Amino acid sequence: MSKKSPVIYKGLRPLAVAGFTPIMRPEIIGKENIPKSGRVILAGNHKKPYDVFMLFLSTRRCLHFLAKIELFKGPLNYFFKAAGIIPVDRSKKNPQALDAARDYLNNESAIAIFPEGTTNKTDAVLLPFKIGAVKMARDTGAPIVPFTIKGQYKLKGPRPEIRFYEPYYVGDEDLETENEKFRNFILENLTDKGNAS
Repeated sequence: MSKKSPVIYKGLRPLAVAGFTPIMRPEIIGKENIPKSGRVILAGNHKKPYDVFMLFLSTRRCLHFLAKIELFKGPLNYFFKAAGIIPVDRSKKNPQALDAARDYLNNESAIAIFPEGTTNKTDAVLLPFKIGAVKMARDTGAPIVPFTIKGQYKLKGPRPEIRFYEPYYVGDEDLETENEKFRNFILENLTDKGNAS
């Protein structure tokens, strides 16, 4: 796979920045923790579909998102594929998606993933994490840059906030343990000072 950013992604990002920023006034903290080059996985909680825009705003790097396969049905199929987005079939194990993501990482690209696998529509602060992020990290030696998203996407009220933490490498324990450690890190930072908004 090419290391170059897909043309569609390069064109979409400035539109997202121009349209989303003045309306939602997002706060971006710790974006210096995102490496400017090399393989990396950005992974964190998923509140709303707008979370994608928060990641767009946070780095000039092309992010290859893993997204549900339903988005690829119909006329948008070509658009999403041309933007470098990787389809995931959530109804079954999906080795093809992980293989595609690993190929991007092995070409020193950046992957963005929401390990909850869907937007969290429950009262729980955080859904269980699927294992894909830590598995990709171990398979490719890529660091994970964790992030948390808080606040509301409303014209009035708390501004949406995305915070990036220092990159880390998955340890040597079994993947289930490493996955739970990663989830606990996100959970602890979401509930810091009692604010899990």
